[in-house]
Amino acid sequence: MSDTVTSPTIIDNTATLVNRLKAGVALLILLLFLSFPLSAHEIRPAYLELKETSEETFDVLWKVPGRGGYRLSLYARLPLNCTPVSLQSQYETGDAFIEKWKVHCPGGLTGREITVEGLSATMTDVLFRFQRSDGTTQVTRLKPSSASLIVEGAPTVAAVLRTYVQLGVEHILGGVDHLLFVTALLLMVQEMRSLLKTVTAFTVAHSITLAMATLGFVRVPPAPVEAIIALSIVFVAQEIIHLKQGRDGLTARSPWIVAFTFGLLHGFGFAGALVQIGLPENHIPMALLSFNVGVEIGQLMFIAVLVFLIASGRRTRISVPRWTELIPPYAIGAPAMFWVIQRITAFY
Repeated sequence: MSDTVTSPTIIDNTATLVNRLKAGVALLILLLFLSFPLSAHEIRPAYLELKETSEETFDVLWKVPGRGGYRLSLYARLPLNCTPVSLQSQYETGDAFIEKWKVHCPGGLTGREITVEGLSATMTDVLFRFQRSDGTTQVTRLKPSSASLIVEGAPTVAAVLRTYVQLGVEHILGGVDHLLFVTALLLMVQEMRSLLKTVTAFTVAHSITLAMATLGFVRVPPAPVEAIIALSIVFVAQEIIHLKQGRDGLTARSPWIVAFTFGLLHGFGFAGALVQIGLPENHIPMALLSFNVGVEIGQLMFIAVLVFLIASGRRTRISVPRWTELIPPYAIGAPAMFWVIQRITAFY
């Protein structure tokens, strides 16, 4: 008799256990899938800067990413007319290897070719910045598919506009943490009008702090900002879980407030990248505006794709287990929590 009575219970418990195991396996697979691009994003671009100090003489700064004492095998090759006129200084900062020296280049650098050897064998980029004595600059991003460049003359307004818009687009689309935050916001917002308010609030907020930090009106240490940005992703991911459990949090009630508040912090993150790139002295307003426009273009491209995917998923009449609704917030929150811990421990 007891066997007959307990069998349904055993079957129900077994089914529950199987469903939980399936959820765990699905989540693990998704996190492993996400870990590959996230790890690649953690390797920051290399940075090559040439600054004209006097006629035909230039200071060189070469910053190569590293991790655990190992340096990426990247080597800057200057034009053949350049010869060192000072000893090369080298030091390590923990996540990068920095080299500095001075060169003399008879005839100057305009029209000459600069190459980064080893770049084609990596997954990183090289940001090149050439600052002339008259204050004009050339900013170019080298990629594994194009490891060399030709030094240009003084840039035109159109060239500055094109360069900084492109850098803005590339920065936002390469910033996994910013994209995860936007993804989490979109998963919280169901109605189109509310979505427009939320996206607008995020845009206005990070535009304000981007301009203020880049122009030097506000100075915020980058390490705490990066940690709080990661924490903002964890917060919104947790809000999604609460919403699925029937508890409306602040993000569900007023998503634009959360978007604006954390958008201010994300703007400081954008500014960190722009400060490293630098602004051309003769075109500071144009370059700043162009970079911000590029960020917005990249963000809108990402949002458009995400909205299409979410809308398509809601129209698909495929029966899926209820637990699958928790996969997106956990997949968003797990790497963000890892970043929080990683970035806090970097303080010490």
